[in-house]
Amino acid sequence: MDLVLNYVDYNFFTPYVYPATWPEDEPFRQIISLLIVTNVGALVLYLLFGTLSYYLVFDHTLEQHPQFLENQVQLEIKYAVQSLPWMSIPTVALFFAEVRGYSRLYDNIEDSPYGWFGVILSMLSFLFFTDMCIYWIHRFLHHKLVYKRLHKPHHRWKVATPFASHAFHPLDGFLQSIPYHIYPFLFPLHKVTYLGLYVAVNVWTISIHDGDYRVPNFLKHIINGSAHHTDHHLYFDYNYGQYFTFWDKIGGSYKNPSSFEGKGPRDYLKMLKSGELANIKNSHMNGDSLKDK
Repeated sequence: MDLVLNYVDYNFFTPYVYPATWPEDEPFRQIISLLIVTNVGALVLYLLFGTLSYYLVFDHTLEQHPQFLENQVQLEIKYAVQSLPWMSIPTVALFFAEVRGYSRLYDNIEDSPYGWFGVILSMLSFLFFTDMCIYWIHRFLHHKLVYKRLHKPHHRWKVATPFASHAFHPLDGFLQSIPYHIYPFLFPLHKVTYLGLYVAVNVWTISIHDGDYRVPNFLKHIINGSAHHTDHHLYFDYNYGQYFTFWDKIGGSYKNPSSFEGKGPRDYLKMLKSGELANIKNSHMNGDSLKDK
């Protein structure tokens, strides 16, 4: 995060905001700057990529689903925008520790113990580590003692849009982001790689809420995509993973997405429009009435 802070200091804060007598490396100034940068950055990432996904990827026919709430998009955005500033407070504490040099982030490829191979290895280990941690944190958030207090607001969106991606209770959102932040305190990581991964995981979080269930066949049971996460919202106890299905299969919480079986939200809407659901319901009702007789 010090790369971003140095850039903003040089181009904006130092020449236009702070007095010349206030050093750039003064702790209180760094905290204020990090709060501003983190909030603005999070809002830009969320609104920019959420809007692009909503208008270019999201299937708007899903808004006709019976479980899609009235004014849901506005509600998702409002909840996220209200939560992000609160999420930023503990996040900034970790960013501040990075800026003050307490992490294992490094500037130059030469500083990696294994050069470019170490950079690539760190990217893979970052994905493995964060996927593992988020799975167990997410599953913990579904425990009955904490679910209603923290995670239930995110499950308000049964048929989600990209804007639901960051619509969390603040503590819920921060807990699920902790693995991204603690990784560079435990393992060496190039600073530019860290920034790239940070943006990528935010975009990924948006993508698993985008209602685009298409996945190459050979990846359907490996990648935890939008189809998997949609079933998590609909059926609650399945597909807790972030990127992969690995930990769900180990934890016994994997569910083959209903969309892959012709039973997803789009299929439900097709049946609803064709009248098949009404016929099914009528047949069940007629069967029940015959049993009663």
